[in-house]
Amino acid sequence: MGIIKRLREDIRSAREHDPAARSDVEVALVYSGLHAIWSHRVAHRMWQHRPLKTPARALSQVTRSLTGIEIHPGAQIGRRFFIDHGMGVVIGETTEIGDDCMLYQASPSAAARSRR
Repeated sequence: MGIIKRLREDIRSAREHDPAARSDVEVALVYSGLHAIWSHRVAHRMWQHRPLKTPARALSQVTRSLTGIEIHPGAQIGRRFFIDHGMGVVIGETTEIGDDCMLYQASPSAAARSRR
């Protein structure tokens, strides 16, 4: 799948999960959970190559500073994953998240759910 199609898919998924999302532009520009996932995809690709492991970790830490969401580059995350209210979310190296999942942070249960 091409990068533009993947970005559009992510934006569409965010709009489907968040009734407060007013436009694709708003989602693309201000949704920190989406920014963290996009950065993770780059870091994860880097993580696959031994000489890029340290830069991948550095990217994940910069992203954590900007978004409040820490995703280790070794984590495996499927398509259409959406993080809502992500401040303080930590996703570790051994985490595996499937397709079509959503993570609510700072809710009473702070639980992930799948649309399957």
